[in-house]
Amino acid sequence: MLLLTAVLLGSLYVKTTCYASQSETLAKPRPSVNGKLSVNGTKLLDKYGKPVMLRGLSTHGLSWFPGFINEDFFRQLSSDWDCDLIRLAMYSAEYTRNPSENLTLLLKGIDYAIANDMYVIVDWHILEDYDPNMHKNEALAFFDLVSSRYKDSPNIIYEICNEPNGSTSWSDIYNYANEVVPVIRKNSPDSVILVGTPFYSQKLLDAADRPLAYDNIMYVLHFYVSTHRKDLQDVLTEALNRGLPVFVSECGISEASGSGYADFESAAVWFRLLEDKGISFAVWNLSNKAETSALFTTSYAPSRTINDGDLTSVGLWVRDLIKKRN
Repeated sequence: MLLLTAVLLGSLYVKTTCYASQSETLAKPRPSVNGKLSVNGTKLLDKYGKPVMLRGLSTHGLSWFPGFINEDFFRQLSSDWDCDLIRLAMYSAEYTRNPSENLTLLLKGIDYAIANDMYVIVDWHILEDYDPNMHKNEALAFFDLVSSRYKDSPNIIYEICNEPNGSTSWSDIYNYANEVVPVIRKNSPDSVILVGTPFYSQKLLDAADRPLAYDNIMYVLHFYVSTHRKDLQDVLTEALNRGLPVFVSECGISEASGSGYADFESAAVWFRLLEDKGISFAVWNLSNKAETSALFTTSYAPSRTINDGDLTSVGLWVRDLIKKRN
């Protein structure tokens, strides 16, 4: 009963507070209509130069949950949930162990997203390999291949390092980006590129002190609503005030571990802030893993039609967040 109450209160809070300020940004952008994206100042723009805000979902690691990469599943997210963005999390450490199989899975995911008129983030998901330079050569080859294959697609957004952490500094990321970005730019000169920031993509102000010298770059912020609150919200606001374009490529309705408890009130505050600022986001995660942030129950098979009973309390809340917008 307490869980149900939390879900209902969280859902109500989102419905009544998160969608009132979106007169400036397009409510439901789609590649077939809004085309290739670009960055101007702190804003993500469509091909007509109008601000857009993407509201989407992130997979878990593709290698671990390959069943969620299927076209009918993506179709349901696009048509039934009004999802306009899918983030494909390719763990870099896993990719290097089996590049051929993982690449095939990733390319299927990209193609399914394109077929269902969604934007798609190609996420080089560093985590346990805390410094992106650890697998830099593999990243260079990976982004060269993918950007060459999809050079004419307006759907693709590149995320070159998910969550640098440990001792990794902005200087380390900056140097890495200065090698990876030109590889993508060679094939796809104008694509939007997302760059992770230190300490699990939370230190935006380090990037604001020394931004990269390229067009169409955005800087990544990640948060988990039950762990990160006003301090990190203030960092986001300051970064925007300093002119830094920000993209929330991962956020979870859980503690930072991906599990723990789901604080729906904190979630509503976070997403109201994103709506107020027009910040695009992808919610973690599309899986049936036994953890709080998973949108699907452990019994759900992604080969079948999604019903309410297949969704966790977080999944129900997130579906409402994505779907019930202006």
